[in-house]
Amino acid sequence: MIDFRSDTVTKPSQGMIQAMMAAPVGDDVFGEDPTINLLEETAADMFGMEAGVFCPSGTMTNQIAIKVHTQAGDEVICDKMSHVYLYEGGGIAFNSGCSVRLIDGERARITAAQVIQSINQEDVHKPISTLVSVENTANRGGGACYNFNELEKIKNVCTENNLKFHLDGARIWNALIAKNETPKQYGALFNSISICLSKGLGTPVGSVLLGDKDFIKKARRWRKVFGGGMRQAGFIAAAGLYALENNINRLAQDHEHAQIIAGVLKEKDFVGDILPVETNIIIFEIKSRLSANEFVEKMKANNIWMFAVSPTQVRMVLHLDITASMVAETIDAINRL
Repeated sequence: MIDFRSDTVTKPSQGMIQAMMAAPVGDDVFGEDPTINLLEETAADMFGMEAGVFCPSGTMTNQIAIKVHTQAGDEVICDKMSHVYLYEGGGIAFNSGCSVRLIDGERARITAAQVIQSINQEDVHKPISTLVSVENTANRGGGACYNFNELEKIKNVCTENNLKFHLDGARIWNALIAKNETPKQYGALFNSISICLSKGLGTPVGSVLLGDKDFIKKARRWRKVFGGGMRQAGFIAAAGLYALENNINRLAQDHEHAQIIAGVLKEKDFVGDILPVETNIIIFEIKSRLSANEFVEKMKANNIWMFAVSPTQVRMVLHLDITASMVAETIDAINRL
């Protein structure tokens, strides 16, 4: 099976499994799991931030961040295609009691000018604008990366208007590799950052939320309220440490593979628009003699799995379990259609 549905489908490598098996553990709710403590410290140090808290998922880290930064009745500003809005089960409303101001960005990326236009002025009739959330890379934008200068402009808008700035960094590692940027650049910019370990870096589970010490102290309390307090979870935190040490630089291979496949798709009569491929995600339009679902089913018959994100669009995601030979086999199957 060749699985392009998501970069969440990876399996731990032998080296990662060995690291997990050898991990020293303790009760993390008591703050006594040495491997989790080391992961949190390592991630925070990488981004130049004060502290971190390990959570089961990126959805939880995002939702905790929103909860800490806001009060019920406030408003969160984000792109209309943001994961925090589309794919987290209505969590902004349910967990934090906040409304959302949606921006129609370019490939799911917003600008400072759009943020300025979205901030509510003091008016008893309107919610208080409190938080701006951006996603890098932007999943529904086809793995699009922000221009760092634009992020700096958004940060200035946030500072001038007393707004907090959160990064959903589910695929931040892909952005860092693609744009030749550093984690510390991002740590200096955001009030909070959610980094995922179970996508491009290939761990079985886990994300880390980063911020200053006061923010993380509050985040730990909300992690407990949300049911995210874990015990001897150092076994999975060890996978995160292994990934940070071994799996970041190889993301460039996923980007290269995505470019190769996209180049083949561009030549097909049943493929329409393809979103620009910057990282490990390909989103392309199916037209003419096939629907998106029909294309997915034809590929599935070749034991190649993809995902129809709309009636006319298919998404493919490259990851560390996809080899060069799998890419060649996929291209051969596409060419036979």
